[in-house]
Parts: sequence; C-alpha cells; structure tokens
Amino acid sequence: MKLNEIAPREGARKKRFRIGRGIGSGAGKTGGRGGKGQTARSGVRIKGFEGGQMPMHRRLPKRGFKNTAFALKLNEVNLGKVQAAIDAKLLDAGATVDAAALVKAGILRRAKDGVRLLGTGEIKAKVAFEVYGASKSAVAAVEKAGGSVKILAPKSEEGEKAA
Repeated sequence: MKLNEIAPREGARKKRFRIGRGIGSGAGKTGGRGGKGQTARSGVRIKGFEGGQMPMHRRLPKRGFKNTAFALKLNEVNLGKVQAAIDAKLLDAGATVDAAALVKAGILRRAKDGVRLLGTGEIKAKVAFEVYGASKSAVAAVEKAGGSVKILAPKSEEGEKAA
C-alpha cells in the first residue's frame, strides 16, 4: 500500500447537494424553501410568532423573582468530604476550618462569597468550623462529634420579627 493509494471506504463520503441550480436538478426554483414571503428570505424569521394569535410566552403568567444583583454565590461542602480530607491529612482537625483552609486543602477551587456546610456524610473528628452558613443536620453532626460551628452570616430579619 502506498500513501497516494489510500482512499476512504466506498460510500463513506457523500457529495454535498447543490440547491438552486435549475428546475431539472430537483432542488431549483425555490431551493427547498417553500413559497414566497418572509420565510423564503435569508436572515429574517419571526421567532415565537403564531400568526397574529397571542404567543405562548405572552399568554402564560410571569412568576418568580431571581435576585441576581444581591444573591450570594456560596460553596457547598458536605461533612463527608471534610472527614475524607482530614483522613488524608490535607486538613488539620485542630485548626479552625474556614474557606481559606478548604481552598488550601483542595476541597474548594476558590472561596467565592463563603461556605455553606451541609450534613451529608459522617464526621468523626472534633473540628471547629467558621462558615457563612450551615444546615441544621450539619450543626447537629459536628456538635455530636464534639466540634463547634461558628456561623458568619448576619442574623435574618425573619427570626427577629418572630422573637
């Protein structure tokens, strides 16, 4: 076999179909675009237009609110991952565990706006956490193991109104 004799298998490559090259070609005249009008032209198409009827996106009610301006981007860390890092000697259980320590240990890529501690997994080590937020199950599990959780987030107004 020579390099100049190499060719693809029979039927592996298909020639592109040339449209708009006369009626005899089978794809001439309108070139597969149907009749006349806006849809036959290039570049113009009304997205979501339903023939004058009120379009679906305007018929349905608006719902919800996304607080993108003030929403915090928090890292979520499970207790199981923290315990795995302690077992692998990446985290020191004696020191306080905060966002910087988790980044240094390689659990998080970057600190973002803070860390939220979640209760999935099991923690056996006595660890002191300093996090922005924590779930009730995470706080219970850490305190059961003898550790502590200091929450850095400001107290919510809802709790103050109820009290």
